Amino acid sequence: MIGISYHKQTEQNIPYWLDSTSRPEFPGLTEDIEVDVAIVGGGMVGITCAYLLGQEKVTTAIIEADRILRGTTGHTTAKITSQHSLIYAQLHKKMGAEKACQYAEANETAIHTIRNIIKENDIQCDFMEMPAYVYTQSDRYVQDIEDEVRAACSLGIKAEFTEELHLPFAVKAAVRFHDQAQFHPLKYLDVLTKKATDRGARLFEQTRAMNIGREGSDRYLILTHSGRRVRANQVIIATHFPFYDGGGFYFARLYVSRSYALGVIMEDQLPWGMYISAEEPVRSLRTQPYREGELVLVGGDSHKTGQDDDTRKHYQNLARWARETFRVTDIPYQWSTQDCMTLDLIPYVGRLTRSEPGIYVATGFNKWGMTNSTASALILRDLIIKGDNPWTEVYDPSRFPDLGELVVQNADVAKQYVTGKISMSLRESEIDAGDGKKIRWQGEKAGAYRDGDNQLHRMDITCTHMGCELGWNNAERTWDCPCHGSRFTPEGAILEGPALNHLKPVEESRNDVEPDVIQ
Repeated sequence: MIGISYHKQTEQNIPYWLDSTSRPEFPGLTEDIEVDVAIVGGGMVGITCAYLLGQEKVTTAIIEADRILRGTTGHTTAKITSQHSLIYAQLHKKMGAEKACQYAEANETAIHTIRNIIKENDIQCDFMEMPAYVYTQSDRYVQDIEDEVRAACSLGIKAEFTEELHLPFAVKAAVRFHDQAQFHPLKYLDVLTKKATDRGARLFEQTRAMNIGREGSDRYLILTHSGRRVRANQVIIATHFPFYDGGGFYFARLYVSRSYALGVIMEDQLPWGMYISAEEPVRSLRTQPYREGELVLVGGDSHKTGQDDDTRKHYQNLARWARETFRVTDIPYQWSTQDCMTLDLIPYVGRLTRSEPGIYVATGFNKWGMTNSTASALILRDLIIKGDNPWTEVYDPSRFPDLGELVVQNADVAKQYVTGKISMSLRESEIDAGDGKKIRWQGEKAGAYRDGDNQLHRMDITCTHMGCELGWNNAERTWDCPCHGSRFTPEGAILEGPALNHLKPVEESRNDVEPDVIQ
């Protein structure tokens, strides 16, 4: 699509990080440009790559479809930790000690890298070193936690078993990782953005990449939605879900999970540390300096994107748990985000495919984006500058998951594709202001949204990525894809990919006819 304009997102639920900072706006791309490395995606990976490559005198340009740092990076809980739930015992068992050690070393190095960048640049970003805990209240997970402690220690991580957390509820067991940290991610990345631009990086917002092609044998050409082109020797795809697959079958090897967070003010003081439960539903806790006191971030309650009929209940579940557990006085913030999940828990970072050595990807952080984003930037810098990195084997994007896991995941995608086409629809008269529903319009399935002025917007809600039927997200007021996580505004503009095209309005030639109900 050439010459279209792209929607600037209006937040329904603004994260504390975005609400407490302001960032400069960058222009859209209005002319063809040439750089050494083109970076598609302006989140933590893209910004950190530009910062690190700038130190190597490599010219870069970041093109971002929306606003810099407003995507998943701006909606994180911002734990800087190598403790990614109970992962190391699983990795040791399934991948072996060497790859498990690579993953541990990459994420521990990422912590040290963030710490050093903050110190070297005197970044005031609420950085605090503190332990991280995975705890359980169930006998079922005690052995898993003991196994995790042994595995983590064998990989060089400072970990220990404990039963005393001083939380306002009893726990059966917990694993403690020492020397972990937390921060305000946007205060940190705003400085990295400035440092990168000071070294020559060029940033462009409201510029959606549509495709990647070849120009000669050693040059890539990125076509944007406005028809402008970016020429580069190498390309980094850091768009969350890859907008360009390149034959790598990422659509079959990733799924997208949505999770929720509250910013809570309470009379209790959370014990020093960051916490997450081993069991479902996950409950995550960390503090954040806030005005004269602190905000406690309560997270969890995840589900696959687009596969829940009532997303508002997840905020309600977290709020109920918080009030039952602590003496809550106010909940000034709530927000949600979605994460790309791999089938073996390890991100895909490196060359997009073995046949395209100059295109790189970083995706699938499995809800642990702060250290994995930084580790990704270190890997990609090394691949571009040196041609190798000590962690490339475990992060290799060309690896394929266990066949059974692949079948299960894609069976779910097929199920969503089919059930979405035949699910129940309602009459337009049943749609309240600010709400959206699936309807039948002139014999065809459609989506309808009634805005605050009582105007009805009827959309073709077939996802423009791969044709799955979208679902209505009533908490965020968006149309969400249950197959690959694309999201659209109520009026059909893209919020996030991998879809590249907006939804289309349905034909409205019979405005006086009430749509049928699907029986």
